[in-house]
Amino acid sequence: MSAIEKLRMDEPVRLDPDRLVVLYAELGQLAAERLIAAAMEDLAVHLVAVQLAAKDQRVDLLDRASVEIARLSRQVGMMLLSRVALDLQACVRNDDRIGQAAVLARLVRLAERSLTAVWDYQDMQV
Repeated sequence: MSAIEKLRMDEPVRLDPDRLVVLYAELGQLAAERLIAAAMEDLAVHLVAVQLAAKDQRVDLLDRASVEIARLSRQVGMMLLSRVALDLQACVRNDDRIGQAAVLARLVRLAERSLTAVWDYQDMQV
């Protein structure tokens, strides 16, 4: 009889601070903070939309929401989250339901930690 191993799902968040520096340099502090806050709110909305679309098996909504998550996360320097959102889109388009479930779970975990990382980075800038 084999022992069952419990896998620890602990993946480091990768945040591109250079992207945030560029935003602050190009837009100024107030405008950059507004853009980041709006992107965070939109990311949270699209994250919920992705989860509901997956639950309801709405592949059209799942596809669109994953593209938006990729775009928004790239905009604020969350490159890993952007890549995982595009991985989810690929699973949706390839009708890979098992892969889709796994990638969606990873996306949710990363999104929660990435959003926290961006807020923490913003707090350090003030």
